[in-house]
Amino acid sequence: MSKGYEPGAYEPDGYAAGEYSDTYDTYDDDTDTDTDIDERDEAAPSVSAQERTFAALPPAHGRGFAESWWGLAWLKALEDTALDGQQLKKGRRLAREGGVGVVSVRPGRITAVVQDRDASAYRSDVLLQELSEEEWDRFLDMAVDRAGHIAALLDREMPPHLVEDAAAAGVELLPAIGDLDPECTCEAWDHCPHTAALCYQVARLLDQDPFVLLLMRGRGERRLLDELQVRITARATGHEPSGPADAPAAEPTGRGARGVPAAEAHAAAGALPPLPPPPPLPAQAGVSPSLDTETDPEPGVDPTALEMLATDSAARAHRMLADALAPGHELQPVPVALTPEQDAVRLAADARPEPWIATRLATGSGRGPAGLRVAVGAWRYGGAAALLVLDEQWTPDSASLAHARTQLSTAWEEDEAPRLRAEHNRWTSADGTLQLRYGRDGRWYPYRKESGRWTQAGPCDDDPAAALADAGQTDTDQSEVGRTDAGRTDADRTDTGRAGA
Repeated sequence: MSKGYEPGAYEPDGYAAGEYSDTYDTYDDDTDTDTDIDERDEAAPSVSAQERTFAALPPAHGRGFAESWWGLAWLKALEDTALDGQQLKKGRRLAREGGVGVVSVRPGRITAVVQDRDASAYRSDVLLQELSEEEWDRFLDMAVDRAGHIAALLDREMPPHLVEDAAAAGVELLPAIGDLDPECTCEAWDHCPHTAALCYQVARLLDQDPFVLLLMRGRGERRLLDELQVRITARATGHEPSGPADAPAAEPTGRGARGVPAAEAHAAAGALPPLPPPPPLPAQAGVSPSLDTETDPEPGVDPTALEMLATDSAARAHRMLADALAPGHELQPVPVALTPEQDAVRLAADARPEPWIATRLATGSGRGPAGLRVAVGAWRYGGAAALLVLDEQWTPDSASLAHARTQLSTAWEEDEAPRLRAEHNRWTSADGTLQLRYGRDGRWYPYRKESGRWTQAGPCDDDPAAALADAGQTDTDQSEVGRTDAGRTDADRTDTGRAGA
């Protein structure tokens, strides 16, 4: 007599539709006290701690039921080992019609509610023998021995020849005759259409993720990759793991990153192959993807601004890589991090944003539109150092002040020296239109008053006469200097400044 499935009666341990859990460092609270948990082997997870659930799949149209190598291999193993071909055919029809609901996959068990053609629902389970600890040891050793398997598994891929290599190591991944043990609330003594439909649905799940097979055999993806990393590290340092894969020695704390002591890693450095040479510098920064799609953005998200940020990030990454590959890079001081207000100026200067984005940057920098324009000009002349000179007024100490006065007294012939009024680190012309600012770096920054604001009028210079000459040039003259200044040395600018003075 068939026993129908009652809605709400199916609640497998830790199971809820749509959830995904592949962790193995937690335990069931309803079966163990705190003392029990402390006494258990932390490296050995409970069965319910590793579980994946897959949403019900739509009906399968067309001739083929699976598409990937893994899905087809599962179907072949299923059909080659089946004892009742008629039940398989009925199950395949149920699965193709979409009768299999949400599927729960745990070590040694797959579960789903399967709806019959007469709308009756049944809970169906198929049990698959888990691999023993010894078999998992052999499997992991085999994977570590083959570089191709390591690369594929760490990249979360399952190469098809993994089955053959595992079989050669004495580990059968695909089910053999008698490996699939059915349980169903329809009370059939062997495979029924419902458990057969569930087995066919597994083939479609393997199309999505072949790691489902390893989870059924006892290891979830995360746990498997962690154990593989432990063996790779141990082999690189000449310390093979002892005991089963789940031994506490392999994972002392049961969670988190694992590795070897720093002293051992350092001692093994001479035995390891040299690092490959760094990749060549790309010719230019990558192109950011377009975010102009038919999908409306979320509220508060500006696609144009994001595109600008992505383009700016690619350009900065390219410059940083070029600096890192340049000779002597390791001898250079670490750049000082910019404040958000300074970075807003840098972004406005380098990215050349749309006017409405520049307005937002002006607000974010706290300068306003006019102040941002002045700051952008300073940044383009000298970066963060020039921006600091723009914003900061400071009083030089006695030694710095004496050095600055000596430079000023020797920069011009006695009868050509301009009249300058000193205030802190700034020397202003008598008519109040030009200014020299002495930076903390010991260099001179030329300034000119424009629309009531002091604006940097040229690049900094070691010679105050050259800097003041740049400040006195007209806008037309300054634009000509700007086109040629990038290729001039400090000495070139100094000679030109002396000639202009």
